[in-house]
Amino acid sequence: MKPDAETVHLRRVSHWKLYIIILLAAFAIIFVLSLNLGYATIPFRDIIRILTNEVPLLNNLVDTTGISAANVSIISQIRLPRVICGALVGAALATAGVGYQGIFRNPMADPYVIGASTGASIGSALVMVLGVGVALFGVNTVQIFAFVGSLITVLVVYTISRVGSKVPVTTLLLTGIAVSLFQNAIVAYLKTVASDRILHELTYWLIGSLSATENWDKVFAVLPFIIIGGIISYMYSRDLNILALGEDQAQHLGVEIERVKKVLLVSGALMTAAAVSISGLIGFVGLIIPHITRVLIGPDHRVLMPTSAIVGAAFLMMCDAVSRVIMGSGEAPVGVITALAGAPFFIYLLRRKRKGYTV
Repeated sequence: MKPDAETVHLRRVSHWKLYIIILLAAFAIIFVLSLNLGYATIPFRDIIRILTNEVPLLNNLVDTTGISAANVSIISQIRLPRVICGALVGAALATAGVGYQGIFRNPMADPYVIGASTGASIGSALVMVLGVGVALFGVNTVQIFAFVGSLITVLVVYTISRVGSKVPVTTLLLTGIAVSLFQNAIVAYLKTVASDRILHELTYWLIGSLSATENWDKVFAVLPFIIIGGIISYMYSRDLNILALGEDQAQHLGVEIERVKKVLLVSGALMTAAAVSISGLIGFVGLIIPHITRVLIGPDHRVLMPTSAIVGAAFLMMCDAVSRVIMGSGEAPVGVITALAGAPFFIYLLRRKRKGYTV
């Protein structure tokens, strides 16, 4: 006798809760491990006491006597904001990746597919080469121009792709590729006229790094955009499930397709722009994390989106921790680590799941 639909649904929901609890536990472990890794060795016990002391309601319950002021400063003022920024960037790129793959119904779609990355790169390149120096709310010119350039590029691509009241997915993808190629040519030219010092700085930013996020200003600068974009994207997770059936079927079921596309494109661009504005162009996260999570838990966007955010945050924190210690006293670009770590694991999962899965 087959179980009824309600029993199957309840069983599936209980599995989702279990997945989220396990992922949150893994996230917490990686979070603490990331705070421990670095040039200065700080015991886990001291890290837990310092973190607890930062919580308003618990700070009176923890005795931090015996912990040096230097260690407190390293954790609370340097490593903690950097680790939180890494988590925010990873969660933003992964969530945007889920949304874009759902909109385009294309497994190769990622947050950079419609020009968000090249828009950020051309904004930052112009600032670095021209030597413009301004700060706003603790965020420097590179971050401001990267954010603005990314959003403007996405809006331009969307406007060009629009045909009447509709935006065909294929046209949007091709327009994004064309605009990205055009902007990449401009960035390449700027690199040829830049000085050696500026060229090194620009190249490092284009690869992706979290080295500039070791202060709380960066956290507060991007936190509202990423939270708002993530909440808006999750509100449309059910519509993404229906869109997987095809646009005609989704329209018959009452989904306002063009509105869903527009909202998810803007929310994804908002999260991507905020993320790349502080970290540079960290690739691979928005492409592979949704795939990895989908292989593990299935294609339902109601659970896929939050779990991808958790996995993306944990993955980038882990890669950033490795980038800080792999070269001893130096630091490797985290964008290199994400590609080196993510690609083999992604291929391994796909080889194990030979039957494939639904986007």
